[in-house]
Amino acid sequence: MNDISQPADSHSKDLRPLAIEARGLIKDFEGTRAVDGVDISVPEGAIYGILGPNGAGKTTTLRMLLGIIDPDAGVRKVFGHDDPHQIAKLIGYLPEERGLYPAMKAHEAIGFMGALRGLPLEEGKARGRELLEKHGLGHAADRQIRQLSKGMAQTVQLLGTLVHQPKLVVLDEPFSGLDAINQGKLERMIRDLAESGTTVIFSTHVIHHAERLCEGVAIIAGGKVPYAGSVEAARDRIPAQVRLETREREGKWRDALPADVRHEGDFWNFSLPESGIETLLRALIEGEAGILSLSIERAGLHDAFVHIAGEAAARALEADNAAETA
Repeated sequence: MNDISQPADSHSKDLRPLAIEARGLIKDFEGTRAVDGVDISVPEGAIYGILGPNGAGKTTTLRMLLGIIDPDAGVRKVFGHDDPHQIAKLIGYLPEERGLYPAMKAHEAIGFMGALRGLPLEEGKARGRELLEKHGLGHAADRQIRQLSKGMAQTVQLLGTLVHQPKLVVLDEPFSGLDAINQGKLERMIRDLAESGTTVIFSTHVIHHAERLCEGVAIIAGGKVPYAGSVEAARDRIPAQVRLETREREGKWRDALPADVRHEGDFWNFSLPESGIETLLRALIEGEAGILSLSIERAGLHDAFVHIAGEAAARALEADNAAETA
């Protein structure tokens, strides 16, 4: 049996069993390396994001995890199984390429997708009606897919992914093409799934979805994963920034300011010292600097992405977002 251990940056203190674990995944297509040594660990019940620009290897990675394609090297396990096909009934998968039979009615399409995962067709249709009603689309249950808006059709396909009540839900760019209202609905659905104990892993090129939803992320660029771990740990790779305004401009207290301090307008800006803010505050007060305001701002996931993946990957990410909203 292959020994798969969690990387140091991953959920090392998380005692939950792993829904997905992969080490050293490699995939080549016609001599081009699409995925180059990907390591991922996803605890059960987590919301986990694979974040990177289009063409970075996100879809190929998901397909290898699901057994749709086999890696050329490396190992992967889903709920402890080497072959994901053995537990296909426990998995729901929404591919990036959406596709529903246009002549099918909405509840029939959901039932059909459930049948592909082993759910009896009539039971799937009945559940389809229930799910559509629950998500405010009960009026559309008997409409053909061709009669639905793009957002409604995408919701139907998502419900078809969930109708057999999987333990693992894998979504490839699920927010792509959705307006802000439907994006918000999808975020709530993902949170509800995790609260019920379902593991959710999704790929995205939109940082704010990953930052709002995920406890863990894999940052992928050029087929490599330079970081896989918690969102908090990714943000902590960049020191928090302090913004200080003082009444006085001179005094012995200035010796206590960190070496990277920058005086910009009325403010002193610098990185939060590793020792914390308390020692500095004491020096400012004892030195009668006259503190007018002080704020500490942690780095966001966007800053962490730039720091970890580099400027080129960040520009590609921004270009993808701009192209989608154009």
